[in-house]
Amino acid sequence: MQNRTLGREGLAVSAIGYGAMGTTFAYGPGDDTASIAASRHAHDLGVTHFDTAELYGWGTGERLLGSALAPIRDEVTIATKFGFTPDAYAPNSQLDHIRQVVDASLRNLGTDSIDLLYQHVHDPEVPVEDVVGVMQEFVQAGKVRWLGLSNTDAENIRRAHAVHPISVLQTEYSVFARQSEDLFGVVDELGIGLVAYSPLARGFLSGAVQPRSAYAEDDIRQWLEWWAPENWDANTAVVAGLTELASEKGISLSQLVLAWILAQREDIVPIPGSRSAGRVAENVAAAAVTLAPDELARIDTLSRGVRGARATS
Repeated sequence: MQNRTLGREGLAVSAIGYGAMGTTFAYGPGDDTASIAASRHAHDLGVTHFDTAELYGWGTGERLLGSALAPIRDEVTIATKFGFTPDAYAPNSQLDHIRQVVDASLRNLGTDSIDLLYQHVHDPEVPVEDVVGVMQEFVQAGKVRWLGLSNTDAENIRRAHAVHPISVLQTEYSVFARQSEDLFGVVDELGIGLVAYSPLARGFLSGAVQPRSAYAEDDIRQWLEWWAPENWDANTAVVAGLTELASEKGISLSQLVLAWILAQREDIVPIPGSRSAGRVAENVAAAAVTLAPDELARIDTLSRGVRGARATS
């Protein structure tokens, strides 16, 4: 698989990464054995960038990913995030809290350094300059290599970048969630790469979408607007149109929409996640798919039919 460069500070990663959120968080009960096998199979297929966060099981996700990657640690880059309070799922980037969380993340991951550290979500109570100042302490100590921001706006990106170079903006981006295109101008201006989380729209674009009633009560899709009854018919119609195009090309729906993301920019890396090694292989194969201009235009037209807002984090 080809590499892509994220930002101007030298972070090079595979064109498709692996997002580990679903192994321990948001999508019902996990299977540690299957998740470890899936992440290792991703590496076998050329994936070199793996993403997790403190939020994903409050350390259990980091420990699981760290265990999976331990035999190949020197061959991959690992990203993690801080910025929430466990008891309330509220933003928390208080400076001492950051220090505690990042040190815990290093232990959880079983590594001496984190390749890419993100502030997971903007905290209105703490100036972003102060947040990046603490993140920079870890860079200077050799415990973090590159810095990133997630779920923030153009003003905060500029303010953060003035303190220390920001290599990556991680944001939700897919055929269903295109609001982040408004930030393309500022990342181009500052030379910041993009990592696209939830590139399969929380599973709506996986090829196996089901109504809310099919998911567990604690599944995140119970609250997402794309699954709301008033939006269901419109959104499944978009999926039907995309599936038709994918069928015409002889590829899967997920491969089509991941290839669409890759075609938008040369410095964007989607991070689909799955507990299934077979699904991982399907997703990784999207890196070899080329879309013609008329196919990209067709996808663009279909995306305008999406109803409902994306999640905010």
